[in-house]
Amino acid sequence: MKNIKEKELKGIYALVIGLFLVFLLVPILLLLGKSFECEGGLGLSHYVDVLTGKGFLAAFGRSLWIASVSAVLTTFLAFILAYTIHYTNVPKGFKKFIRLAAVVPMLLPTITYGFAIIYSFGKQGLLTRLFGRQLFDIYGMNGLLIGYVIYTLPISFMLLSNTMSFIDKKFMIVSRIMGDKPLTTFFGTVIRPLAGTLAASFVQCFFLCFTDFGIPASVGGRYEVAAAVLYNEMLGSVPDFHRGAVVAMCMLIPSVLSIALLRYLEKYNIRYSRISEIERKKGPARDFCFGLLSGTILTGVLCIFAVLFIVPVVQEWPYQMHLTFRHISSVFADSRLVEVYKNSILVAVLTAFLGTLTVYGAALASARSRLPEAWKAVIDAIALVTNTIPGMVIGIAFLFAFSGTPLQNTFLIIIICNVVHFFSTPYLMMKGALSKMNASWETTARLMGDTWFRTIACVVTPNAMSTLLEVFSYYFVNAMVTVSAVIFIAGARTMVITTKIKELQYYTKFNEIFVLSLLILATNLAAKALFGYLASCRERKNKEQK
Repeated sequence: MKNIKEKELKGIYALVIGLFLVFLLVPILLLLGKSFECEGGLGLSHYVDVLTGKGFLAAFGRSLWIASVSAVLTTFLAFILAYTIHYTNVPKGFKKFIRLAAVVPMLLPTITYGFAIIYSFGKQGLLTRLFGRQLFDIYGMNGLLIGYVIYTLPISFMLLSNTMSFIDKKFMIVSRIMGDKPLTTFFGTVIRPLAGTLAASFVQCFFLCFTDFGIPASVGGRYEVAAAVLYNEMLGSVPDFHRGAVVAMCMLIPSVLSIALLRYLEKYNIRYSRISEIERKKGPARDFCFGLLSGTILTGVLCIFAVLFIVPVVQEWPYQMHLTFRHISSVFADSRLVEVYKNSILVAVLTAFLGTLTVYGAALASARSRLPEAWKAVIDAIALVTNTIPGMVIGIAFLFAFSGTPLQNTFLIIIICNVVHFFSTPYLMMKGALSKMNASWETTARLMGDTWFRTIACVVTPNAMSTLLEVFSYYFVNAMVTVSAVIFIAGARTMVITTKIKELQYYTKFNEIFVLSLLILATNLAAKALFGYLASCRERKNKEQK
């Protein structure tokens, strides 16, 4: 029976590895080969052209700078939000508001952030009109900085908040009893356990900013960054696939460094044998300051998105401010836009379904098997790679690998691209959940004569259902908002909302852009609410059965 189980798991393992071999490793290798192709065979001429040209190295340097500044600022702001939740006595309702408001930007595509910034801080923007003057120039570094911070704040917040929830707070009491000064206690019991996560937050935020295309596409202006150069090389007025391949490979350099750095940072993670619940020390001044700071941060973020709800319902912003629903009705009356929305829903649902199956299979092989550790390490390495490889690079690699094949211009290639691109986080969620379950379930079931598949279906899966729903939700939401990868592989027939928004930008149809953005937001909110409700019901049922 053990051999049967191992055979089944080896089959699942082979399918998962095969998927990433065909749809990750092979496309990246083909992309690498494309960058070396020359008229006479293979050579470095394209690298020389790109690296000695006027624009690329300057754009690459600007990308490094703006991504670094954004990552530092985002991590600092996210720390304030997470600290307010875990180390202050602000009202529980306000803490719930922080948790909800901090992740709202994740439910919108990044290309929408830029348009929201334009309509908030532009010469005729909402906030400009409220303050009576334009506060700053929105195109270039200022607009990119605001957009990047909004974009990465949810990720940094979730990383820091999750780690803070696993820090044993009793050491604060021990530090105070030993007579340590407040600053010493703060650094010893809060910052030190968070050191690895703070560094990981910086790396994640830096990498997301460095590789994002949506925000530079709308507010980058003349402050050209590497992602914009890559887009122009591949889909500009005069496409050059060889130079585009070179730029894509150069954008992988931070990926390699990120993988090495994240591996190194793992040793700084502190694990406690148990987590003690303590009553937080009273500090009205602390609570007021952190509550005010958190409220200000989130109000600033939400105010920028307020224009999404205002501009589509006025006659013509900012000249005719009469209330009208004409823009909304015109979008729903346009069969092409409705078809694009249906495409997005189809892609998101199928991505979530196939992605959840892939993640579940990978996590079972990694956390619920006796496969060799070296085999399991391969899956962990895949998760680490997909966590850092830019979406634009994956999209271009797919473009080169599958052009001229039956997969070209199909929904399937977009779905597979999304599954590969967003694999890392849901895999780690699923692996963590399966690792915490009773390790003897399969053994007990085997002694009772049950097959391995029956055990997984009837015992493991019901107990993992809440996490499976979270994984499904994660894939669904990200498939609805992604633009960087799919913009290179979506055709006219397979266009989704985010690629349609990019097209509408050329025609300055911002009313349609905002309505479609609201449609994405409403869809993702509904999906999150539904999957959250189902997950909570499943958890309650599991507790009742125990």
